Amino acid sequence: MIPAHMTVGLSDHRVATTRHFLMCRPQFFGVTYSINPWMDPSRGADAATAVRQWEALKSAYESLGHKVSVIDPVDGLPDMVFAANGALVVDGKVYGARFAHQERAAEAPAYLDWFAQRGYPVKEPAFTNEGEGDFLTLDEVILAGTGFRTDVAAHLEAQEFLGRPMITLRLIDPRFYHLDTALFALGDGNVCYYPGAFSEGSLRVLRRIFPDAVLGDEADALVLGLNAVSDGRNVIVNAEATGLRDTLTRNGYDVVPVELTELRKAGGGPKCCTLEIRL
Repeated sequence: MIPAHMTVGLSDHRVATTRHFLMCRPQFFGVTYSINPWMDPSRGADAATAVRQWEALKSAYESLGHKVSVIDPVDGLPDMVFAANGALVVDGKVYGARFAHQERAAEAPAYLDWFAQRGYPVKEPAFTNEGEGDFLTLDEVILAGTGFRTDVAAHLEAQEFLGRPMITLRLIDPRFYHLDTALFALGDGNVCYYPGAFSEGSLRVLRRIFPDAVLGDEADALVLGLNAVSDGRNVIVNAEATGLRDTLTRNGYDVVPVELTELRKAGGGPKCCTLEIRL
């Protein structure tokens, strides 16, 4: 961790890069079933609040200069708002999703069709994977999560299609069932992660590859603070992750807090709502 007196001017060296995101308005959002530890249908969920919070997230991206495209939601698919799970897009090629749970299965063709209709080369996967939920693209490699939702065979399939090397990381805590709930890219080849979500072997890999990684703690992770989005300088993060926000600020990042309390009832945060289109 960088001492406070050494952070002056650090953000001046952080460079934001303009991104293109795909999002899905939570018009039909609700917690009507339980497929992860965060979901409890008895708690209820308010779609109007979810829409209002989602709109604020979209506006935050646009205010930072990022382009946001929107896919139409489908009635009967309450989790379609979590666009990150819909695909992995690298070099303009789209590796589709194949969901682990039947409740979300119809989201996969909806996202793949959106890309196909716009001329993107697409691949329908043979193996279970949940898109950017378990794939995190860096400059040279893709970090690939497994343990709960994505088959390791999908890592190999995506590697063959995309031509990017994969580094497999095993998740061990069911609360952090997707890689993007426990790790996000900061830019400049660095990441932020919560160590408690990973197997010991995967932790050794992370420490070797990212010796200067920013670490989040359990309190940050339990408000899905690690489900964040960075453009290299600005980090969009759940407002409740106050410890992580302070840590990121000390490390020279400009923090943009957002409220996504309603979507968190289904286990989603800023990154879950955001699929990056990389050309």
